[in-house]
Amino acid sequence: MAIAWSKKSASMEALSLSPPMSPPVILSQDDLKKIAAYKAVEFVESGMVLGLGTGSTAKHAVDRIGELLRQGKLTDIVGIPTSKQTQEQALSLGIPLSDLDSHPTIDLAIDGADEVDPHLNLVKGRGGSLLREKMVEGACKKFVCIVDESKLVKHLGGSGLALPVEIVPFCWKFIANKLQNLFQRAGCVAKLRNDREGKPFVTDNGNYIVDLYLKKELGDLQIASDAILRIAGVVEHGMFLDMATTVIVAVN
Repeated sequence: MAIAWSKKSASMEALSLSPPMSPPVILSQDDLKKIAAYKAVEFVESGMVLGLGTGSTAKHAVDRIGELLRQGKLTDIVGIPTSKQTQEQALSLGIPLSDLDSHPTIDLAIDGADEVDPHLNLVKGRGGSLLREKMVEGACKKFVCIVDESKLVKHLGGSGLALPVEIVPFCWKFIANKLQNLFQRAGCVAKLRNDREGKPFVTDNGNYIVDLYLKKELGDLQIASDAILRIAGVVEHGMFLDMATTVIVAVN
C-alpha cells in the first residue's frame, strides 16, 4: 500500500491509501519503491515542467513518466534532471530535457530520500547528487518525496547512516575537522566518502562529500543548517528542511 502525507496535515494523517492486497503478499524493498514512485507520478499532468530525481526510487518514477509519454497519456513534458545519471536515463526514454536557466520555476519534482522525519524534513545525498537535487527541488511549486517505510526516522540522523555534506576538494581534511567539531556534542564523526576504488568520491560538480555520522540529535535543524553553510569550503548539505510538500510512503 502507499500512504501520502502532506504538510497541510499537521497530524500526519493518511491522505490516500491504496487497497490492501488479498491474499497478503510480502513485497521486496524495490517493489515498495516502485509502488511509491508510481503513486507520485499520478500528480504529473501534461504540459508540466518536472524535476527528475536521482536514485533507486526516483528511477522508477522516471521510467513511468517515459512510459506514459510513449503511450500518449502524457504530452508536452519537460524534465529537469538532478544528475548526469538521471539525464542519461531520461534521454534514453525520450523525455525532453532542459535546465533551470530556461525554466527557473518547476511545476513538480519527484525524488526519493534517505531519511524522513515526522515533520517531513529529509536527509538526501547518499547517492551523491544533493547539490543539484536541492537546486531543482528548491525551485519547484510542489515536491513529492517517495520512500519505503525503512526511511522513516524519529529525527534526522536517526538511522545512524550518513548525513552528507558536499565540499570543495581543497584542504578537505580541514573542512571535515571543522564539521566534526561543529557537532561534537552529537558525537559526530566526519568521514570522506570514497568510491569503489578507494579514491575520493567526486560529485557531478567536481566536489567531494564528507559524510557525518551522528550518535545524538542535532537539535534545532535550521541552526545546524546555517552553521554548516557558514564553514568556508562547504558547498551544500543533505538536510532538506521544509521542502517536501508531500511524502509518499510504501509499506507492506
